[in-house]
Amino acid sequence: MRSFTTALVLLAAVLACRGGDSAGEGGGEPPPVVGARTALATRRPFVETVDAIGTITVGPSARAALSPPAAARVARIDVSVGQRVRSGEALVELDRASFEADASSAQAASEAARAAYDRAKRLADEGIAPRKDVEVAAAALAAARAATVTAQRNQRLATLRSPIAGVVTSVSAVLGQSVDASQPIVEVADPRALDIVLALSPALAARVHAGDSVSLSAGADAGGESLGRGIVRAVSVTVDSTTRSVGVRARLERPARALRIGESVFGRIAVAVHPDAVSVPVQALVPQGETYRVYVVDSTGVAHARDVSVGARNESDAEITRGIAAGERVVTYGAYGVADSAKIVPVRP
Repeated sequence: MRSFTTALVLLAAVLACRGGDSAGEGGGEPPPVVGARTALATRRPFVETVDAIGTITVGPSARAALSPPAAARVARIDVSVGQRVRSGEALVELDRASFEADASSAQAASEAARAAYDRAKRLADEGIAPRKDVEVAAAALAAARAATVTAQRNQRLATLRSPIAGVVTSVSAVLGQSVDASQPIVEVADPRALDIVLALSPALAARVHAGDSVSLSAGADAGGESLGRGIVRAVSVTVDSTTRSVGVRARLERPARALRIGESVFGRIAVAVHPDAVSVPVQALVPQGETYRVYVVDSTGVAHARDVSVGARNESDAEITRGIAAGERVVTYGAYGVADSAKIVPVRP
């Protein structure tokens, strides 16, 4: 019985040894199988873009801010915010009593200065008074005439009228309130001359030039409602002291809908076109420190890691300057879970 048991143990040991040799001859573990999406690297013109967020503003020549010509009291308000007005239409009426009194006083002073001048000139011509008296009287007459012109002008401007056709955007006047000459109390803007001001860092703004094309959408990202395409009109040469950004002014000639002053917009500016570029979806890029790696799928469905050099990028694609040829298939969605020599099973989007 003991000899039979010993024989069984020896047989098991022999079979175990043969099994180990067989595993060694098989080459180790089989490659992992990974489900992922793939795409072909393509050769086509690559548009390099710069993204920015901005607001809709009024062009510098399409806004009017009106102030009283002198300190006065608000007597009547004829408009409200959002109201459309014609050029020359009355907006705010100031109390005219003080302006009329100033005009009358200036006119009387001017007449007195004229009489004084005539008298000084007559006496000087007769040799009774010195010629310098005529010069003094002439200066006083000129000052009185200037004061009269100013008073008459202020009298006409007691009614604030819109210098442009547009929409009232602000009314700070309050009926009966006293206002100063330096205090804007009503503003009008022409909605047909709206600009988009985008904010960029100084480094990105250096890549933007007047004439560049820009696509615009409502909101803070590219997923908002499309507003159309525009043109960059100017790039500021100064940095905003508050936001430390550079303003890029663009004009949308044919907006898809009516624009609203102060509305937030997202802009994508085309700063360069690379006519013969190899590109892949950005999901194919796997960061490796400061470089990138792409997994290329061969004809048998096996993925091979390959280091690449990345040029320009946009929201969806990346330009590959070295490491990938057009027509090669790369792993896109799921690339982060792929290892070298993994078997790729394509999955549907």
